[in-house]
Amino acid sequence: MLSFFLCRTAYPGAYGENAAPHIPALLEAAPAAQVVVLTGVRDPAVHRQAVRHGAVGLVRKEHAAQTLLQALAAVRVGESWLDPTLAAQVLSELTHPQPPPPPAPEEAKIAQLTAREREIITLIGAGLRNQGIAARLSLREPTVRHHLQAIFVKLGVASRLELAVYAYQQGLATLPPHTDAAPGAPPEAGG
Repeated sequence: MLSFFLCRTAYPGAYGENAAPHIPALLEAAPAAQVVVLTGVRDPAVHRQAVRHGAVGLVRKEHAAQTLLQALAAVRVGESWLDPTLAAQVLSELTHPQPPPPPAPEEAKIAQLTAREREIITLIGAGLRNQGIAARLSLREPTVRHHLQAIFVKLGVASRLELAVYAYQQGLATLPPHTDAAPGAPPEAGG
């Protein structure tokens, strides 16, 4: 007995859930089953996603019910049922994979940072000065200054202030908690 799963696809954020990401789990639960997707979505990227996840048939909702029956019959005998344009695109992707897109300029800059430089950026974001960073990381102050110069060059910033703003914007540091005390003021005694 041959089983079918009939799934639907949807745009991300649209009403209803896109079933395409769930196809592998369906096939794992029922390895002999075939997945046919019924979709109202016209986006070829959504169609390719369904096929990459294991769908062997894809029918658009605007086609007649007879088309769906033909697709199910074709899949039942071991064929696939795809729009010719989609089939050509999927085959092209499989035989001529595209290189991944280059990283965004900021991602490329951040990727150059060492783990130690990231630690220093986090501490700059927390408001520590060189002496505090050196103590926290068991370094000497000249070493911290050296790391900061390397960070400035790698990220294209010119000052600690620019670095802090950049770090907050790029998620490399989080703003320290807000207090009403002036910077450098001793903590108030609890009372």
